[in-house]
Amino acid sequence: MKKLTILLLIVFAAGWVNAQTKIAGTVKDNRGHIVAGASIQVKGSYDGGVSDSTGHFSFKTFEKGVQIITASNVGYKTVEQNVTIGADALELAFAIKEEISELKAVTVTAGSFEAGDKKRAATVLSSLDVVTTGGANADITAVVKTLPGAQQVGEQEGLFVRGGAGYETKQFIDGTLVNNPYFSSVPDLAQRGRFSPFLFKGTVFSTGGYSALYGQALSSALILESVDIPERSEASASISPIFLGAGLQEVAKDKKSSWGMQYNYTNVAAYFSLVPQSVDYFKVPEYHAADANFRIKTKKGGIIKYYTTFSANQLGIRRPNIDDPNYKNAFGLKNTNWYNNLSWRENLGHGWKMNLGLGYSTDHNDITNQIENQNNLPVTTGRVWIDSTNFMLTTRADLSQFKAVFDKRLSGISVIRFGGEYLYSYNKNAYNNYPSKLVDHFKALFSEADLYITNDLAAKIGARFEQSSLINKANIAPRLSLAYKTGVGGQMSIAFGTFYQKPENTYLTATTNFGYTKATHYIINYIKNTTLQTFRVEAFYKKYEDLVKTYPAYNNSGSGYAKGIELYWRDKKSIQGLDYWISYSYLDTKRDYLNYPNQLQPNFAADHTASLVMKRFIPKINTGFNFTYTYATGRPYYNLIKNGSKYDIADQGKTINYNSLGFSMNYLASLGKAYAVFVASVTNVFNSNQIFGYNYSHDGLRKESITPAAPRFIFLGCFLSWGVDRRQDAINNNL
Repeated sequence: MKKLTILLLIVFAAGWVNAQTKIAGTVKDNRGHIVAGASIQVKGSYDGGVSDSTGHFSFKTFEKGVQIITASNVGYKTVEQNVTIGADALELAFAIKEEISELKAVTVTAGSFEAGDKKRAATVLSSLDVVTTGGANADITAVVKTLPGAQQVGEQEGLFVRGGAGYETKQFIDGTLVNNPYFSSVPDLAQRGRFSPFLFKGTVFSTGGYSALYGQALSSALILESVDIPERSEASASISPIFLGAGLQEVAKDKKSSWGMQYNYTNVAAYFSLVPQSVDYFKVPEYHAADANFRIKTKKGGIIKYYTTFSANQLGIRRPNIDDPNYKNAFGLKNTNWYNNLSWRENLGHGWKMNLGLGYSTDHNDITNQIENQNNLPVTTGRVWIDSTNFMLTTRADLSQFKAVFDKRLSGISVIRFGGEYLYSYNKNAYNNYPSKLVDHFKALFSEADLYITNDLAAKIGARFEQSSLINKANIAPRLSLAYKTGVGGQMSIAFGTFYQKPENTYLTATTNFGYTKATHYIINYIKNTTLQTFRVEAFYKKYEDLVKTYPAYNNSGSGYAKGIELYWRDKKSIQGLDYWISYSYLDTKRDYLNYPNQLQPNFAADHTASLVMKRFIPKINTGFNFTYTYATGRPYYNLIKNGSKYDIADQGKTINYNSLGFSMNYLASLGKAYAVFVASVTNVFNSNQIFGYNYSHDGLRKESITPAAPRFIFLGCFLSWGVDRRQDAINNNL
């Protein structure tokens, strides 16, 4: 009986095995690469297997007839095949397509440095970076100058990028253009930016090839995104020998809305009494600034944000007259500025998003320049070339704008966005009582698509149409960027784009018979990112066309080029507690514009520029130490003398090399119930000689160097907060 039972079991087992059908095959991705670890299964059953290191799989099943076989793997889309299972073995081949996700997908980086709280952004600069960069004194532009592509221009405000003048870089807040991002110009003295770095949560510094959503910037765009609702309510105060400030930020209990306001007063009289200046300030710089905001979350997960700021400032300086040192030039300035920004970001459902922006700003200047004698009394010399520098100028610049952008999610994470904007600019000037007025209705339409073909390959394709009523011209600007992932954390990007910009109002006041100036950008870069390290190398070529010429006639006959290579390395890993970055730029550029007799290297461009920024926080003493060293080779200077129908170069050369070491120190403490940060900052620690160029007398016989008003600037201050411990931000510092 026992033998019979064993025999029956053997026979039954043989039949059981013969009843199974073998299913085998391979799993590869859509590019033919082996996929290991994929799960293959008869749908609705427990029968299946897993692909091995060669992509092969094999299993047996009892299922018969028409069945569905699935192949799936993490990061890939599930694929199904309909089969008929009989007695014969089946051989299957699966090609599964990679699932495109935000966390894994490549990002387009050519020509762009991104920073902020975006999950996929390669953090280059944060708000804390701005306030802890040695010698930058919390000025956004000063910190951006430590990145590749930016030039070290110290005698005028603005970002000079890749051979472009300062006015060829534009700033945008929440998508809308900022008309006057800096305090009003003063001859040979650079001015600060108007906005606090803590206003922003995200920063994109585009050195070229920027998005079709933005325009009228020939060289570069600094795109800033303001913060949303803060985490908690806060009161703040700031005290220093230079300024006083106080602010309040109130957050609703449900954290769905907030409002705030702030006031700052700056007066450098006490500082100038201790630190001599190279110019005579008959009116010491004085600034009043106030701002307010509110933010409201919508029911659909969107947010409405409003920000307004008003500032008023005045100053007066005297310098010896370059044509006759027995006289003085007395320059006076009064400025008021009011800026408003309203934005609404909303989810519309079904993959649609909306971004609306409204902006209004008005900027007023009263500027005078008066020839005075040694007793500081107005005089007339009888020499036209001196007396003609007497002037009174009043300016008013208004900008109203509306912008709408709509996003539609396509398959995966691909997105198409489109929209338009309208800008109404009103500029009214009076020069020595001779009035002028410029009014422009500027319209633009744009469309752009972010296409993710795979996680390793992405494209950004866009175009922009613009029309200006002032010059009665239109343009179409195409943009294209591609990015390819070369390995873990590594990728290459290329970008091409055409960019247009209206001539500056200075030239349009003389004649509106201009077209757009034009630049075509070609960019290629490689970037390698890890959690705590970033390496980047980028090469570019930029072709200028239709630049403004002012002599022998006002027209668009100017041209030029800029080309170069840039390196960037940031490291928070190699030395514990030390965060540093190194940047280097090589620039080869020439342009024929304004009154240049031919293509020359512009006087704001240096061949080589490099920066080293180091930050170290020591928890044991609650103190952070920050150093910034910047070097640039000499910039060219020219003395151009009119000779008939052209200008001749009467004198030329290059300035001395630029060297500057900046230092700042932050000490964290508590004062009663207040959290305190004590700050000390010094620019140009070693008192290096800095010459930015030269001014010439009317006859060219006298030559004076353009230098800072003082060799260094020293700042001491205390920042207090109640409700939010900003000290912890300094401790973490993203390390």
